[in-house]
Amino acid sequence: MAWGSPAGADIPGQEWVGAPLDEDGDLDVVRKPQAASDPEPAGRVRDKVHPMILTQEEEDILGDKAQESSTCDVISIEHTMATPLEDVGKQVWRGALFLADYILFQWDLFQGCTILELGAGTGLASIIAATVARTVYCTDVGADLLAMCQRNVALNSHLTAPGGGGVKVRELDWLKDDLCTDPEVPFSWSQEDISDLYSHTTVLLAAEVFYDDDLTDALFKTLCRLAHKLKNACTAILSVEKRLNFTLSHLDVTCEAYDHFRSSLHQLERREDSRLRFAVEPVEASFPQRLAYERIRQLELWKIFVEPVTSPIVIGSVGSSTVPVNRC
Repeated sequence: MAWGSPAGADIPGQEWVGAPLDEDGDLDVVRKPQAASDPEPAGRVRDKVHPMILTQEEEDILGDKAQESSTCDVISIEHTMATPLEDVGKQVWRGALFLADYILFQWDLFQGCTILELGAGTGLASIIAATVARTVYCTDVGADLLAMCQRNVALNSHLTAPGGGGVKVRELDWLKDDLCTDPEVPFSWSQEDISDLYSHTTVLLAAEVFYDDDLTDALFKTLCRLAHKLKNACTAILSVEKRLNFTLSHLDVTCEAYDHFRSSLHQLERREDSRLRFAVEPVEASFPQRLAYERIRQLELWKIFVEPVTSPIVIGSVGSSTVPVNRC
């Protein structure tokens, strides 16, 4: 089965007949889905989407490792083939498969770790990470999307690493500064969750969430906010597809969403921060492909290394000048 952007999927930036337009003739984009903790909006309720179950033989996914165990034989993902733009998280995108391939290749990087995925969608990357991780916090917004994600986690509970904490599906809204702790709200955080998240997380993941400039800005703001609360140095791994779109404003094919993403990476690396240092580097896309999808050259992975700033320690003086010694 070929994976990737499904035929007929509503790809950000693509025009289609009957799409809502603003007064200037531009596509009227819904910025984000409703979070589970948001009040119910008045007015028309969104049309229901129709899920499908996608299965993939594990021997295609895990290669030689599939022969080592007979208890893990299938990965099942409930998803949709086409959605409104506000429900794009319910589709399986190439970037999530690309990131999952990297996780399968770099087992040691994720072994025994606590991992946070931002904008997890169907939860595919989180489920793959849970095969080796200690605990994976799989986060997004929208009660129906999170419920779908929870079902996918249950469908694949046989893949969880032995002795690990499994996958915990939680709401994390990038447009809010605080995590939702209201026990009446589905997928809210307990104080134990929050303590574990900040005390142990060392890897953050995000795939195919850079299609809207406002959401990209919110993602990077959230990443910085979380990095300052984590007790350990961490690595963020971001998967993005460079999508080419013809725009009337330029009368040419451009990659505006991708360009904004790259600009955000550059700004993050140059960020003046007294506590943390952010280093950015691309990941060479030469790792093996174990999932069936079209690995196009527009797929990219980027790593962000977040480490504390080391300050000089003054241990003596010579005349009126101090002698600094850098920390190890």
